[in-house]
Amino acid sequence: MSVGRLLVDFTECAISDFDLEKTLDSGQVFHWEKAGGGFVGTIADVAAYVEEENDVLKVRFGGTPKPARETHALPKRIAHYFGLDHPLPEICESFPNDPVMNAARDFCRGLRIIRQPKWECLATFICSSMKQVAHIRQISLALRNRFGERRKIGSRVMYTFPSPQRIARASENQLRGCKLGYRAKNLRATAQLVSSGECDLELWSTLPDSGLRKNLCQLPGVGAKIANCVMLFAYERLRSFPIDVWIERVLRQHYFPRRKKMTAQQLREFSETYFGEHGGYAQQYLFHHARITSRKTEVSRDSSTPKAFGARNDRLAQVVSPAGLR
Repeated sequence: MSVGRLLVDFTECAISDFDLEKTLDSGQVFHWEKAGGGFVGTIADVAAYVEEENDVLKVRFGGTPKPARETHALPKRIAHYFGLDHPLPEICESFPNDPVMNAARDFCRGLRIIRQPKWECLATFICSSMKQVAHIRQISLALRNRFGERRKIGSRVMYTFPSPQRIARASENQLRGCKLGYRAKNLRATAQLVSSGECDLELWSTLPDSGLRKNLCQLPGVGAKIANCVMLFAYERLRSFPIDVWIERVLRQHYFPRRKKMTAQQLREFSETYFGEHGGYAQQYLFHHARITSRKTEVSRDSSTPKAFGARNDRLAQVVSPAGLR
């Protein structure tokens, strides 16, 4: 994709190698929804409408409670959120040169790893356990509508993701009312740890990968899979290689077709070594390619996992459409 422009309230920034729809539809985030010719959602506490037209990214912001002087940072927030500073050509060049990876790289050109708010990412993936993508979206929407803060952009009303303090104050039954099931207990317990300051998600940014993963796995509802997803999508640990059932299938079928007894640990060790410094990007490309091409072979369009594997689970290491604006 050639260089285009990022248009934000008369501000222009150069962008390149970016595909908005692939990025938002790749299973990283679950709250962006199609609206008009683009997508509407929130970035932390700010509502945004984003539309890609040819090589131009058009952005419109809703009202923000921030002081006026802080709204000047909004264009930088968009660029930061969508990872527009990631050297995507160099990242893709670092991928292993094999037929499966090459096909995924070509299919996913322009897909970028989003930098998500840490609490929002952690909470969302706690809610994702044993759930399909459509169900995760329903949970995210229900949590936002019930516990989030109201925002408006054009005629469209939406809600931010609720803070850990708000989730911590909710009862387990209230959370179960958002279709969380048994996940409600884990989400509430983790929210209490974060809101009390006992677990400082921002401070954890200074930890090495091993320490960060260990801390995340000690939180209620977080196993190795969810921890690796949060490391990749919230902490920008681009070596993290989440392995869910989609990726497990790709690895077993294409990289070890004759090895029937590969353990989860062996798959993790192989992935960390073989896919290297930008393994997280490689994983996301393999995941998105496998999931979208499976849609074309009669797999449910809303499922996050192949039918043969059921819904999302945490056995291994884990890895947005209403009317337009007026």
